Amino acid sequence: MEKLWDDSNWREEYKGMKLLDSRSEELLTNGPKSLAQSWHLQAMHSDWRMKKGYHYPEAPDCQSSLKEFLTEQENGSY
Repeated sequence: MEKLWDDSNWREEYKGMKLLDSRSEELLTNGPKSLAQSWHLQAMHSDWRMKKGYHYPEAPDCQSSLKEFLTEQENGSY
C-alpha cells in the first residue's frame, strides 16, 4: 500500500503537540513491549493523524446484487 503522508517522525511531533504522562512519553521514546502498549501507541498515532488532518481514502464500493450474479450466470459470462 502506498503511503499518503510522511509519518517518519510522528512520535517527535506528537510529543510537542500534547501534554503527556510519563508512561506515554516513555512509550513514544522506547516503543511498545506488550500488546496493550502497542494498542496505546496505535491510538496515539491515530490521534496524531487526525490532528494533522490525514485520512485514509474510502474503500471502493464492491457490492453486487444477486440479480446481477444470476444474469451473468445465465449469459455464461462468468
